[in-house]
Parts: sequence; structure tokens; C-alpha cells
Amino acid sequence: MKIKEFIVALHLCNYIGNRDVRRICQWITKNDLQLPDESKLDELLSYPTAKKELFWRDFTSTSLHKKLAQNLYYSNAVTIIDEKYPKQLLEIYDPPSVLFYQGDISLCSYDTLLAIVGARQNSSYAVTVLKRLLPEIISSGIVTLSGLAQGVDSLTHRLTLSCQGKTVAVIGTGIDVAYPKFNAALQRKIGSSHLLITEYGLGQAPRRYHFPARNRIIAGLCRTTLVVEARQHSGSLITANLALQENRNVLAVPGAINAPLSAGTNALLLAGAKPVLGAEQVIEEFYYT
Repeated sequence: MKIKEFIVALHLCNYIGNRDVRRICQWITKNDLQLPDESKLDELLSYPTAKKELFWRDFTSTSLHKKLAQNLYYSNAVTIIDEKYPKQLLEIYDPPSVLFYQGDISLCSYDTLLAIVGARQNSSYAVTVLKRLLPEIISSGIVTLSGLAQGVDSLTHRLTLSCQGKTVAVIGTGIDVAYPKFNAALQRKIGSSHLLITEYGLGQAPRRYHFPARNRIIAGLCRTTLVVEARQHSGSLITANLALQENRNVLAVPGAINAPLSAGTNALLLAGAKPVLGAEQVIEEFYYT
């Protein structure tokens, strides 16, 4: 088995966590890209006997090898020890050991990546803000990145495409699963002409815990995150807080003090986030600082 296949197989296995896969990857790197034999793998995992038996049963199963072949056939994969792996993600807490993608992975290495996040049940204010900001942002060469969710995420991707810009979508499902379903055509478009990326293998349905995990990738890939609308204690604020923890720049669009969907963004501004009143405040983060 080749190194990439070995790492992806570990990643797809049901009985091993991301941190354990990364530890094995570190061993492979330190040992001149040699694969560990069975005894060394046991040593690196140091699992209790019962869990070790479950791991080996799954890792050597026909079903896992079929799953591996399908994932590598229907999508591309980049591992944490590959040259193409996004360098920004190496700086975050718990970087994914494997990313599956369709499209142009080089977009992840752009210095002009801007994450844009916001409410799923957005207001007309968010539409107005994005229509005002994005044409100038896109024309400056900035690449947008979001989570292809309902609301601000989808608006960001669609408006970027309408402005002839480049966009990256980080999803919380398998690359063959559209969530929400009405974004299926948009997801295919991004995967064919831009970049669609996930840490989940084929067939993975959306799970509640997938989306906070997805958010760490969104925050980690970009030096700057813009929050357009957010309720208090929302997923968008989770992304913003993750960005702050990773020493990234956080920008926020102010809103009315009595608007529930601006409560989160206004709180970010009180905490020190940079206010965005026009496209120039976003563009200067990339070109004038």
C-alpha cells in the first residue's frame, strides 16, 4: 500500500481518531516515509486489547478497502504530510489528517482567502451588505471561502460566482452529499470550477458535530474572517472565536442594536473586531497592512 492510501485508509477507519492518525503521520515523516509494520502500528496506537481488535478488524476488512478505492476514485485526497496540504491548517489546533476535494486545491494556498460567515436564516440586510461589498472585494482579487450552508454562506458563494470570482466551499458531509439539498447544483459547480473540500468520506451524512469541526477548517484556512450577521451563541460566532484563537483577523458588519441577527456581530465589535462599513475595510486587510 502506498503512503497516501495508507493514511487515507486510517482516516476512514471507524476505530481511530484524527489525533492518532496525525501521530502515525509524524512517525512516517520522521522515518523517511516508511510505513509502520503491524507491531509498530500497535505500539503507536497503544489501544486496549478490545479496541485494538476492533481497529484491526475494520482496517483489514474488504469493506474498508472498497471504501478507500471509492473515495480515491470519486474525489482527490491530500494528507497532512503532502506538499499540497494547506500550510495554514498546520497552525491550527487539531488539523485534519486528510482532506477530500474536488477542484483546484491551489486556491487554499492563496494569501487572499477571505472567510465569510453569517446567519443561516439571514435577513434582507445581509443580502444588501453582501451585494454592496462583494463586487469590489472580488474585483480586487480576493477569493471567498464559506461553508455552503443555507443563508449567508450560500449567498456568498452565489454572489462570488455572479461577480466572476473564485470561491472555496468547506462542507460538513461527504463530497457526494449535498446539504442542504437545494444547494446540489451550486455544490457541483464549485467542485468543477472552484474548490469543494471536506474531511469526511463519501456517503457521510450531516451530523450536528460535523459543523463545529468544519468551522475550525474555515477559520484555519483564512487569515481574515468576516462575520456578516450572527445571533448570540451562533455557529458563526464559533467560527469567529476559532479564528481569534488561531490569531487570525476578525471583521464584523455592525447592525441595529435591536436586531437579533446583529447581536452577535455587535458583540464581536465590542470585543475588538474590526468594523466593516465598506469594501475598503476588507481589502486593506490583504493589501495595505
